[in-house]
Amino acid sequence: MTLPPLTDLFALLGINLVLCAAVARLLSRYAVAWPRIKWIVAAFFVLLWLPVGVVHMPVVAYIRGVSSDLSVTLVLLACVGLCQRLGGVTWMSSRDRTAALAVVATAAVLLYPTALGWGNFDAYRLGWGSPALLGGLLMLCIASWMLKFRLLPFLIAAALLAWVGGVMESTNLWDYLMDPWLVVLAFAHGVRIGVAKLFELRKPPRSSPAARHG
Repeated sequence: MTLPPLTDLFALLGINLVLCAAVARLLSRYAVAWPRIKWIVAAFFVLLWLPVGVVHMPVVAYIRGVSSDLSVTLVLLACVGLCQRLGGVTWMSSRDRTAALAVVATAAVLLYPTALGWGNFDAYRLGWGSPALLGGLLMLCIASWMLKFRLLPFLIAAALLAWVGGVMESTNLWDYLMDPWLVVLAFAHGVRIGVAKLFELRKPPRSSPAARHG
């Protein structure tokens, strides 16, 4: 039995970890006990590697056929969230997560329309080692660090290292930085925050005890 290439193993492991993080998040919302969540997630992780079908491929390989490969950024965000829920250690603040997803959403607005042929400029081409993209990422990391956003520089650095190491089948840096599933998550997160802010603004201001008693 021959092992699949390392790029395939990385892709399958990334999909598995993202799905495990989603299961852990779902279980935590239903107030399932933490020890039980750990066992359920561990069982789910193993289940996705079980070979099924005529060709005896793991379950996660069939999921890959639908989801395609996930970005390094999404896999790392899922791993950090999974470690926080299973370990109880806060490694990623909501402020850091919101900032990272805001950058992803902004980049998607610039990237995907041009990649689909809107206009004469194709931003996706910059992913093949363009100095402009690398310089822009460097400036973004410096600005984020100065604003005390620690997560975004970490994600960009990890994606760059993975790109240099060629851990994915794609040779385009954009595929390491973001993917459609991450973009959907980023926009959904932005909508959720926007709706929450809207409800806060529509709430009537609370009067002080002194004002209530005249």
